[in-house]
Amino acid sequence: MRFIRQSMIGLFLAAVTLGLLVWAVEIIGGAVQTRLADDPVAPPARERVFTVNVMTAQTGAQTPVLESFGEIASRRTLELRAAGGGRVISLSDGFEDGGTVTSGEVLVRLDPVDAEAAVQRAQNDLRDAQAEERDAARSLELASDELTAAQQQADLRDRAAERQIDLAGRGVSTAAATETAELAASAAGQAVLVRRQALAQAQARIDLSASTTARAQLALAEAQRRLDDTVLSAPFDGTLSATSVVEGRLVNANERLADLIDPDDLEVSFRLSTAQYARLLDANGDILKAAVRVALDVSGMDIEATGLVTRTSAAAGDGQTGRLVFAALDAAAGFKPGDFVTVRLQEPELENVVLLPASAVDAGGTVLLLGSDDRLETVQVRVLRRLGDDVLVRGDIVGREVVETRSPLLGAGISVKPLRKGAAPEAPEMLELTEERRAKLVAFVEGNKRMPDEMKARVLAQLAEPQVPAKVVERIESRMGG
Repeated sequence: MRFIRQSMIGLFLAAVTLGLLVWAVEIIGGAVQTRLADDPVAPPARERVFTVNVMTAQTGAQTPVLESFGEIASRRTLELRAAGGGRVISLSDGFEDGGTVTSGEVLVRLDPVDAEAAVQRAQNDLRDAQAEERDAARSLELASDELTAAQQQADLRDRAAERQIDLAGRGVSTAAATETAELAASAAGQAVLVRRQALAQAQARIDLSASTTARAQLALAEAQRRLDDTVLSAPFDGTLSATSVVEGRLVNANERLADLIDPDDLEVSFRLSTAQYARLLDANGDILKAAVRVALDVSGMDIEATGLVTRTSAAAGDGQTGRLVFAALDAAAGFKPGDFVTVRLQEPELENVVLLPASAVDAGGTVLLLGSDDRLETVQVRVLRRLGDDVLVRGDIVGREVVETRSPLLGAGISVKPLRKGAAPEAPEMLELTEERRAKLVAFVEGNKRMPDEMKARVLAQLAEPQVPAKVVERIESRMGG
């Protein structure tokens, strides 16, 4: 009996356990089905508001500064070359790369022996020609005197022949005497012709000696120039560069010995685009004598100089575009020919333009304006100049607030919160929470496993204050879903 009773109790307990298990499964399944059937509770959708920096567009007069790159060069650069060949016998103490020389200073002397010998030969030839010229002059004088004497004798013979003819006509003289007188007059005339020919030869000798003397003088002048060319002097004050000779070296004619550069007469050449060049022309088509500023970056410290535009190149250049412009520098201390510098050139002043940051204008030439209800509007503007990080524009934006920096998230109709330069920061909005609301917020923060401990401590400290920032409450409740 006892066994049966215990068996029945065991069966009863097993049946109760099984029933409770079935009931628990049914309750859990119903709860799961109810949860799946319920609509998910999503946080309320909110419009995102972006914070942007804005500025007021104001018109005014602006002087654009054009920036380019150029190269420093000397306006006076001379190649020192040997006019003739020879051996270098002496050099100036300053004849070295970077040496400073003065105008008229003797730089190089070549061996003058051959040139001096040529000068002496030319001098001797000139003296011979001058002696010949003097001899020809004396011969001309003698020939002229002989011609005068022969002419006088011929005149006497002619008068004697006339007397004989007159006497023969009166019957006093014989025919033989008359014929003898006429023959003598004829011989005297022949002698005059001979003397005239001698005078002509003397005159020709004078002309020939004069030509010989002139050639001798030219030869002497040429020999003297060759002697003078053995001494090479500096034509102006400057600095030597690329020196290539030493004492004792043989140099050839027209060989390059050094370069002489004037370091105080510098200019800068820089290239502009055709559009930039056109903006610098006056009414006559000539380039403006605009002021330029040249800067050379030397280990973070700029060496600067000023100057004026002087001219432009005659041609664009093979394979080049734009125009090559030259500007003379006033005082260019520290600059050397060949330096690569930055050139800033002032353009003519522009009236009624708006200066904006380059980040405010997109590639299409549009800007974002702050409209009603702090929503953005898109307006088209005309970009006149781009000046580094700024642009000069014209458009219907005067007096409107323009977004300083655009981003892909901004566009027409987007709600923004404007930040204006110089405006006092707004005080954060504070809320007084009820105990129930505060407890819910604290519980959510404490149960958030993904929040860093430092941030969680800071948020809990804010929730413990009597007044809590509205942004903090709004952010927590949006994550709670209610």
